[in-house]
Amino acid sequence: MAQQTGKAPALMAIAEAQQLVKTYAKSFGQEQVALDEADGRVLAAAIRADRDYPPFNRSAVDGYAIRTADWEQGQRNYPVQETIFAGQAHQQELQPGFAYKIMTGAAVPTSANAVFRREDTTEGKGAVEIKVDTVTAFQNIARQGEDVQQEEVLVPAPILVNPSVINSLAAVGQAQVLVEKLPRIALFTTGDEVKPVDAAVSPIQIRNSNRHLLEALLRKWKLKPDVYQHIPDTKEALHQAIQEALQHDMIIMSGGVSAGDADYVPQVLQELGIEKLFHKLAIRPGKPVFCGKLPNGGIVFALPGNPFSCLVTFTLLIEHYLYHCFGFEGGPVYNYKLQQQRTKKHQLAEFFTVKINKDTTTLQPLQVNGSGDIRAGLMAHGLGVHPAEQQVLEQGQTIEFISFSNSLM
Repeated sequence: MAQQTGKAPALMAIAEAQQLVKTYAKSFGQEQVALDEADGRVLAAAIRADRDYPPFNRSAVDGYAIRTADWEQGQRNYPVQETIFAGQAHQQELQPGFAYKIMTGAAVPTSANAVFRREDTTEGKGAVEIKVDTVTAFQNIARQGEDVQQEEVLVPAPILVNPSVINSLAAVGQAQVLVEKLPRIALFTTGDEVKPVDAAVSPIQIRNSNRHLLEALLRKWKLKPDVYQHIPDTKEALHQAIQEALQHDMIIMSGGVSAGDADYVPQVLQELGIEKLFHKLAIRPGKPVFCGKLPNGGIVFALPGNPFSCLVTFTLLIEHYLYHCFGFEGGPVYNYKLQQQRTKKHQLAEFFTVKINKDTTTLQPLQVNGSGDIRAGLMAHGLGVHPAEQQVLEQGQTIEFISFSNSLM
């Protein structure tokens, strides 16, 4: 038999894989939810101001409102014409030579154009003396429309709704909010050696940490799989479970994607009509990852079974996909300086856990003993990127940092 001398096909680079995943990203639709249910969801349409904000000239302090024309004529003592509380309309326009006593948040009538703080005055019976030497028109007054004007975009979209966004939405009367729908997800873990976390384990068995890792990662997006199953390492069991999930928007799997005799996942996926987009990438950890297109237009991510590989490939690929499905250009990637030199001995892009030092300008690599280390990701803020073409990262070199948090969307 003639020997085969051809080289194995080159592995796909992570940037190419991410670009490919992006082309299959699509919205899952939109839906209306109550304001108090919108936290953590992605706003689907920009919100415009329903009126000017502030909607009136608003006093920023407790004090006294006057006409600057009276001040400029040398007047420092003012009879109090009226007291105005927040939410209360004034009864009369301010007469020349008089002052309003006014509270924080109250509407300043247009007949007054400066407010003095109460602590800058001496109050007498029915009158006030102003004790400062200067005045500026509209001092201590938040003028109508200076924050945002009617019909101006207040909250852009897409944006991840957080408490600050909730506050702004409530301020403009958005009791119902249009958000991006969440995908229907089937989650599968695999492996005969993998047991539930509350089960007894033998010396050669492991607990199913990947199920809980993946569910926790999905919860960051308010996602909860509507199907979960642990599948034994048989083609028949894999075929049945995956076939029943083909109508989902996403199928996420862990384990069974490498080159072992029981790694049947890529074969079964393709037998079920799933179009392979890629299998194996030029990365470490996570090289065996599989991605495919479902017959209904959805997507499958089959991640390696080692916990760190699972974390890295979820961050690089599944989160990348979700960001683009929800309308974002990508996840939070920043540039930081590396605290210490780092060396690798292979030609793959490597992703390693780091934490941001207290000086907030440098990254400290964390020790991980291989992709099966159960400490992987512990105390980490995200991943440092060691490019494929660089064997050594020098101390102080600027590198890419991929945050584990999606709070900056």
